[in-house]
Amino acid sequence: MTAQIAYDDVEVGTELPARTFPVTRATLVQYAGASGDFNPIHWNERFAKEVGLPDVIAHGMFTMAEAVRVVTDWTGDPGAVVEYGVRFTKPVVVPDDDKGALIEVVGKVAAKLDDRTVRVDLTVTSGGQKVLGMSRAVVRLA
Repeated sequence: MTAQIAYDDVEVGTELPARTFPVTRATLVQYAGASGDFNPIHWNERFAKEVGLPDVIAHGMFTMAEAVRVVTDWTGDPGAVVEYGVRFTKPVVVPDDDKGALIEVVGKVAAKLDDRTVRVDLTVTSGGQKVLGMSRAVVRLA
């Protein structure tokens, strides 16, 4: 696959389509099974509160993966991402109700680099709090 976005058609400041990703307790159980991360802070409310958390929290790597979907959906090619990193700043708290939590992601082209690559900066929030900091992807465009 190749990115569907052309390097020459992108400018610094280009905004990627924003996305909102729902997260429920069921989502966390599915992710735990797929990843093998069965830490009880991700599914056991009593345990999460005993260790000082407000409630069950989403896996950091799950949050990170959901956020980069904004970039991979925009490029049309997950393989276009050549570098990706974040800092975990706040947990995504997932209440035990029918709604769960929302991860909200907006992205913007922050720099045009060499070799037809761009740096995309992501702003990732949940419940009005920034949950990922320094969230950046370097993407090779067509």
